[in-house]
Amino acid sequence: MTTDPAATAAVPAGALRALDVLRALHRDGGLDRHFDRVPALLAALDRTDLARAARLLARVDPVRARAHHPGLPAVTVALTGGGTLDALRTALLAELARHGFLPEVRLTGFGSYVHELGDPGSSLHTEPADVTVCVLDHATVFDEVPVPFTAEDVAGVLRRKLTLWRGLAARFAERSSGTLVLNTLPLPGNQQAQLLDLPSRARLGAVWRTANAELLGFGEELGRVVVLDVDPLLGGPVELADARFDAYAGARFSDGFLAAYARELGHLVRAVTGRTKKVLAVDLDETLWGGVLGDDGVEGIEVAHGRRGEAFHRVQGVVKQLQSQGVLLAAVSKNDRETVVAALRDHPDLRVREEDFVRILAGWQPKAESLRALAGGLNLGGDSVVFADDNVRECAAVAAELPETTVIPLDGDPALHVTRLLADGWFTTTEVTSEDRVRTRRYREESARADFLSAAGSAEEFLDGLGVTVRLAPAAPAEIPRLSQLTLRTNQFNLTTRRLSAEEVRAGADGPGTTVLGLTAGDRFGSNGLVGAVFLRAEEKVLHIENMLLSCRVFARGIEQACLAALLDRAARAGFAEVRGAYRPTAKNAKVAGLYAHYGFEELGPEETDFRTDGSGTGGSGAGGPGPVGASGGAAAGTVFVHRLERRPEVPGHLSLEAAEDLLPAPGAPALTT
Repeated sequence: MTTDPAATAAVPAGALRALDVLRALHRDGGLDRHFDRVPALLAALDRTDLARAARLLARVDPVRARAHHPGLPAVTVALTGGGTLDALRTALLAELARHGFLPEVRLTGFGSYVHELGDPGSSLHTEPADVTVCVLDHATVFDEVPVPFTAEDVAGVLRRKLTLWRGLAARFAERSSGTLVLNTLPLPGNQQAQLLDLPSRARLGAVWRTANAELLGFGEELGRVVVLDVDPLLGGPVELADARFDAYAGARFSDGFLAAYARELGHLVRAVTGRTKKVLAVDLDETLWGGVLGDDGVEGIEVAHGRRGEAFHRVQGVVKQLQSQGVLLAAVSKNDRETVVAALRDHPDLRVREEDFVRILAGWQPKAESLRALAGGLNLGGDSVVFADDNVRECAAVAAELPETTVIPLDGDPALHVTRLLADGWFTTTEVTSEDRVRTRRYREESARADFLSAAGSAEEFLDGLGVTVRLAPAAPAEIPRLSQLTLRTNQFNLTTRRLSAEEVRAGADGPGTTVLGLTAGDRFGSNGLVGAVFLRAEEKVLHIENMLLSCRVFARGIEQACLAALLDRAARAGFAEVRGAYRPTAKNAKVAGLYAHYGFEELGPEETDFRTDGSGTGGSGAGGPGPVGASGGAAAGTVFVHRLERRPEVPGHLSLEAAEDLLPAPGAPALTT
């Protein structure tokens, strides 16, 4: 088999194992030069080969790789803890690269986590990472337990440790703009087995679980802190630790456990950097139900009863669960549409119904064509879509036609469908909001709007008849999570693409000289909900629009014009001399490149900032946020625009605007320090 990259280019896809290609690229000047090819190659690897590839990725120089590929989304993760974490670093590099990131993973000194988290002069504070992971292990507790010990001795040490960890996490979160990740503590069987009487073992299990429950509460109690529950990682063949490496090398966890931990961290990093997938497009025959609808009829498909029917019933339940939390569910099937709709509407045992699907694309066209139409109809990029199908040929065709779309080949056994659907946490998010729970309904209403537009004689007639209403007001406390989510997920109408945690949005809403505005919209078909945000900062006589973003669901309705008209009018009345805003280009926000110029702003010049973005639109902090959040890449080529408040745009006549009185921070407010 040839391993020369020039020669392999002519070999048909699939003729070479992906690991061999990675090795060839490594020899051909290093993977840093070829990193744009790495994610797709890693996606083709099984767990064993992924571990081998990880050792190659550990040799990549992230600085050189970023220089070769400035458009790739980059992320920095710092690892600290009480034990040896080299294996976690290696595994995490592969997981992050598999998800499309160009990663840099740093390790602190062995056992130094207390100093690193608590000392403002430590590397975790002076060289902040996007995500900092503090790996907690059982040894940090049992090293301080006397010998011999009782369950009560362990409980006392756990109380002291929880106090320490809560204080470290709180102080770190106050000083850092990134996300801090902790984990629950697995209880090794060897520790519990040292207590010979069953009541003592039960008490130890109880105090250990109580401590873990308190640890999990840190995630809700402290801002920018996430606690991973690692108990689910110990299912199957994964062992917690290797006794020899634990004793001789301070490796508290096995390589297999750390690989599973790294997999979970990959999902988490994707969530906190705004790369959560939005759409689950599922095949139907042998995916959502058993049998072939066209051959077996509605009554003949396997939905709920019998051995296979029960497996498919579980798949339907999981899909319904995801949809209920904001995942847009679509059916993509080679079937007659009328038959599909009849099955979804009428079959008595189906857990998912017609109204649960945002789109039903049933027909005989290629599935890649259907998926392209799905993404376009939802005004989303193909990289927002996950496609699941039991047919390996259909999966291969979609992967070849739409490389940006995530493809999940489902095993022929329906009992394994659920595991494969959930394995990569594509829809993991930082928080499920009230808007998420009605997302499908919002998009179905949008379909009714599209039908109304088709029937209208012109765009003006459409807008006049739509009855658009807009409300612009300071963010209410209950709106903070949704506004944070908008910063994480909005890519197209996002002027600076700053990704903000809920804590940073709250800081901008409450901080001196800053304001966060929420934008709510509706029309004759119903409410669109909270669809936009504006981040403002006052500095003497200048009002800065730190960022402005709008959901793709409400494009082309004049909402942005109404918003800017209200802000500029209020700024003039409040005594501001000018309003400034910046535009930072990303791979996805080109449609708003001319927004400021269109509404009377003059180009002032290049932006002087240390905020960073990446090719998919990540990075930067917002009003009240003192640093980068999420994946950060090369320096943004931002442009500053200024409006002198002379000729201001007007609110469009086809919509009704309600603007609160207290929209702006007061002129003369102190400048934010960063």
